[in-house]
Amino acid sequence: MWRDRKTQIFMVMIAFVLFLAGCNFNSSDSSNEESGGSEGEAGQVLNISTAADIPTLDSTKAHDGIAFTVLNNVNEGLYRQDENHEPIEALVTDHTENEDKTVHTFTLRDSNWSNGEPVTAQDFEYAWKRVMKDASPYSFMFVTAGIKNAEAIMNEEMDAEDLGVKAIDEKTLEVTLEAANPLFQSLMTFPTFLPQNQKFVEEQGDQYALEAENILFNGPFTLVDWTHEQGWKYEKNEDYWDAEAVKLDAINAYVVKDPAAGINLYETNKVDRVVLSSEAVDQNKGDENFETILEPEIFFLRFNHNHPVLGNENIRKAVNMAIDKESLTEVILKDGSTALNGVVPKGFFTSPAGEDFRDLNGDFNTGTIEEAQKLWEQGLEETGATDVTVSINIADSEDHKKVAEYIQAQLKDNLPGFNLDIKAVPFAQRLEIEKAIEYDLSLSSWGPDYSDPMTYLDMWLEGGSANRMDYSNEKIQELVASARTETDLEKRYQMLLDIEKVLLEEDAAIAPLYQGGTAVLMRSKIKNLLVHPTGASFSYKWVTIEE
Repeated sequence: MWRDRKTQIFMVMIAFVLFLAGCNFNSSDSSNEESGGSEGEAGQVLNISTAADIPTLDSTKAHDGIAFTVLNNVNEGLYRQDENHEPIEALVTDHTENEDKTVHTFTLRDSNWSNGEPVTAQDFEYAWKRVMKDASPYSFMFVTAGIKNAEAIMNEEMDAEDLGVKAIDEKTLEVTLEAANPLFQSLMTFPTFLPQNQKFVEEQGDQYALEAENILFNGPFTLVDWTHEQGWKYEKNEDYWDAEAVKLDAINAYVVKDPAAGINLYETNKVDRVVLSSEAVDQNKGDENFETILEPEIFFLRFNHNHPVLGNENIRKAVNMAIDKESLTEVILKDGSTALNGVVPKGFFTSPAGEDFRDLNGDFNTGTIEEAQKLWEQGLEETGATDVTVSINIADSEDHKKVAEYIQAQLKDNLPGFNLDIKAVPFAQRLEIEKAIEYDLSLSSWGPDYSDPMTYLDMWLEGGSANRMDYSNEKIQELVASARTETDLEKRYQMLLDIEKVLLEEDAAIAPLYQGGTAVLMRSKIKNLLVHPTGASFSYKWVTIEE
């Protein structure tokens, strides 16, 4: 056993050395491994692992946590999140509102893009209107923010040029809302609201933001290398307006899809933070650098509602009930994840009276195996099927494969005649398959974009970019519209509870699986690494390495 372990580490290190050479991440001949840098780098250098490549760095098109994290660290918007996850001024030096808080005027500080050109109010106007013009995945955030005419533009009733954003001059940006919105400043920290330099974007054409050299930076770091499916490198942006606050010289991010390889890299001091697989939890939970974090991210099964069998409500309810979610989290994952029978996770959102959303709405579609089988038989009769063979669309990560194999076994054992094939593809491809609704079942996840239950609830609007399964219910359309304008907080919260009831109690539209937990090893010398529960995930701006 020891010999196998030694051989495994040796083979991983050979691959890692070749990987470093391919990525050209080592920019110096001096070695300072003890300071946190990889071999060949000196100074304040952070080394991290990541489970997948960046799909795109176009802030108008990005729609995943990996891209959002990178954008948060290489770009700057009006606001960014602080250590308490609250919005703080970034490019803003002054913010004023009119009396009814529908017109917001921002004065911008002096700052530059990485090509030396100034960041202007026109850059914000151009980028925001580009989001609406291209019907980008996160265009709905402009509706959530309440920006004037955003909803009409999404409904193709108005043009993108009619969006309520206007550059008064180079340093003055005016944003007009449909109504006062208490979430407005928090939403401005989200990457979809970042600026873009129109001239540069148009020069790059369809290659914009697909390589490190095809994007401009105005944030704490710049991207100096990006080797697809292998990793990327950040370096401190010396021209950043707040460069004095940035202590790291560089960050190396390595795409490591094999959890065992990630642990080997951590044990050999090549990475400073690694997410553990379930197998590795038992082996490492005694380590002083081990911790589990309960996340607001939810994992669930999407159903293609056009499928002749999965489109049946009783079939979907049977699938919900047939999966033992407690065993999934406690025996298979073991990373702090907890079973979930709702769409809004526990521990993050409370009512005006201080009650947790999950406690108020309780669990949906729970029951015995016998009850699941009864629903299954009823659904088969209603659809005229005798058995079902479908596939599940998953990302090609070890955790996704493990969860899919568990679900495959559960459905085969508990629903006679249910056969599930697993189709694992790269992360970005899984998203594209979902958006095209070219799947039967899809193993999906969703993290909050802002601190309100609506971030999990308006995903299910008909035709919305996050829907991705051709599901619709007029009650949800009406409840979301009402909640967006309701100023009575008690009434609004009840509407949010009711949206979830329609989604799950009435329609069983999805099958919630678990609320994510993350088991990590991170060296104690890494200080001030901020992990945000919403939006941009990680902030490296204030990280220091202290020996």
